[in-house]
Amino acid sequence: MDFFEVITARQSIRAYRPIRVERIDLERILTAANTAPSAGNLQAYQIVVVQGAATGSALAAAAHEQEFLAQVPVMLAFLADPQRSSARYAARGERLFCIQDATIAACHAQLAAAALGLGSCWVGAFDDRRIAQVLGAPTQLRPVCLLAIGYAAERPAHSSRKDLTDLVHDETFKVA
Repeated sequence: MDFFEVITARQSIRAYRPIRVERIDLERILTAANTAPSAGNLQAYQIVVVQGAATGSALAAAAHEQEFLAQVPVMLAFLADPQRSSARYAARGERLFCIQDATIAACHAQLAAAALGLGSCWVGAFDDRRIAQVLGAPTQLRPVCLLAIGYAAERPAHSSRKDLTDLVHDETFKVA
């Protein structure tokens, strides 16, 4: 698949077949995340790989009972590292850049999964404190998203998208 086919093919999957994701594919996904641009190349984030059913169930509960997460073969938890970013960029790094770093890395991972023929779902609705607790994350790390990854057991219709005229503006921002 070329890049634009990957973007078009990617959609949120919430049902997965009980097939293990091969280690080589997981490594390719993690390598793609590692290539993501980051502020000052600090890579102010951590990634936790979750493959255990017990941890998956606990994360599902912490994610407002999104039960499909308990069935996912692999889940990647992206956590921002505000301290790493603030060391160079002060408050803006702590408040924003580390979140952007984690977000861009997760996006790279999600597109890599799609390129490999895997389904994924970005999950951002959760209790930060409970997610960090389940993962045993150090207190300075801030959960940004969970990325469910596996072989799709569904093919939902593609979501409608806004027209570009609703999103893109010339250099003078004008909203109709």
